[in-house]
Amino acid sequence: MKRCDWVPKNNPLYEKYHDEEWGLPCHDERELFELIILEGAQAGLSWETVLKKRENYRAAFDNFDVKKVAKYDEKKVQELLQNAGIIRNRLKIRSSILNAQKFLEIQKEFGSFDKYIWSFVNYKVINNKFKTVGEIPAKTELSDKISQDLIKRGMKFVGSTIIYAYMQSIGMVNDHTTDCFRYNKV
Repeated sequence: MKRCDWVPKNNPLYEKYHDEEWGLPCHDERELFELIILEGAQAGLSWETVLKKRENYRAAFDNFDVKKVAKYDEKKVQELLQNAGIIRNRLKIRSSILNAQKFLEIQKEFGSFDKYIWSFVNYKVINNKFKTVGEIPAKTELSDKISQDLIKRGMKFVGSTIIYAYMQSIGMVNDHTTDCFRYNKV
């Protein structure tokens, strides 16, 4: 079974993520929130680091219940900073709380975060036809536009590169290489 070349061989965690989740269109509000937080947490680190800590994040962040995370206080921030199971970066933890609050504002304005984020692609997946991983961009004009809009709305850790990775993870773009078994399935 041929996978995208970015997936390390004999790495079940990466293989499962690639095979079952990455690039699959996501419209679930909880998952959309989880992935935007995890993509921000990944900044400067490897995605493998985040994948290894994902279950710990789910436990620490109330299974990414956006309403609960939006209400976290300083006591909760200190608790999270002591949690060795997650990435203990004060700015990233605080941004998760702020982003939860902004996520709720976007839900209120648009009816759902799903409607907001998918409106940027007219609710249709962009099917790229990259033959190699080297052809896949780190960011695009569209990720620049989404990033700028999220920043304008007050979100943090949503730069264009992070947002393009987010777009890939939630399936707004199909960046599986054309020789990957998932390309046509997504």
